[in-house]
Amino acid sequence: CCAACGTAEVDDINLKTCTACKSVRYCSIKCQKHHRPKHKRECKKRAAELRDEILFKQPESSHEGDCPICFLPLPLVENKSIVMSCCSKKICRGCAYANQVRELEGKLQQKCAFCRHPVPHTEEEAMKHIMKRVEANDPAAMCHMGVRCHLGGDIEGAFLYWTKAADAYS
Repeated sequence: CCAACGTAEVDDINLKTCTACKSVRYCSIKCQKHHRPKHKRECKKRAAELRDEILFKQPESSHEGDCPICFLPLPLVENKSIVMSCCSKKICRGCAYANQVRELEGKLQQKCAFCRHPVPHTEEEAMKHIMKRVEANDPAAMCHMGVRCHLGGDIEGAFLYWTKAADAYS
């Protein structure tokens, strides 16, 4: 109902919401102007709360996506996440750490936190896993290989893998 006069919303009366605080409604501009002195202080306070809520809330996701284990947004800082060579899943360091603690406490074999495939012990084994994913046309694995090539100074190889990854995504 209208905050000023109490008129209920019916078929022929359409109430408009205060655009600043979104907490009160009015049947007309006249009622809004009449009620403004009573509403002004509360309106400013609520509008500030809404603005802060929008500014400071955690984003639902980042361009990196979400961790497939905990579903929290992956951090934008590259060293705060890890790409698993067996399944090409990027997981947050928190989930990787929790998996390591679980394995150490239980005296378990080291396995991928996502797919539970045994973790490679050498760089050669890891590359074998990644290349297997690349051969399966996994765009994440191709992108990861592009980064590895770029870091190794092979710009042409990096471009080739990134192009293949882009084609596979589309």
